[in-house]
Amino acid sequence: MELRKFRKKSPWILHYNAGSCNGCDIEILACLAPKYDIERFGMINTGNPKQSDILLITGPVTKRSRERIVELYAQMPEPKVVVCCGSCASTGGVFRGMYNIEGGVDQYIPVDVYVAGCACRPEQIIDGVVVALGILEEKNKEIEKSIKLAKAPVIEESQVNRREIAGTIF
Repeated sequence: MELRKFRKKSPWILHYNAGSCNGCDIEILACLAPKYDIERFGMINTGNPKQSDILLITGPVTKRSRERIVELYAQMPEPKVVVCCGSCASTGGVFRGMYNIEGGVDQYIPVDVYVAGCACRPEQIIDGVVVALGILEEKNKEIEKSIKLAKAPVIEESQVNRREIAGTIF
């Protein structure tokens, strides 16, 4: 219960450049600069997927980056949220149709928040991360729901038999 409160207040963000022109990356760096200072809200840009709550992706998916994106997504613990920054991460953008571009991120991993623009502004990125926090909280509540078992335990000869109830959970 306490972990849920702190996760909402200080999400850790993993930023990955899938092959962009660095326009969106510069705007993400502007979010970390003193003018916008996203860290004052408790958001930390980390480099470790195993400690991250939000995956922030910029750029179109290239042939070299698609496996890395799926690997990073798989390494992140549940609950996790994916935010696509810019039109390139959403659809392939101006690079769509090139020989090395696979398309948008949503072809390979589920995306929760799309931040539009080329390049998207720091205010938009912060708004997208705030929306991602709401989604992260909902996913956290979904994980913490109690499991209702299909059958009640049976008492046989003053012993409780729970072998049959573990088969079906809904």
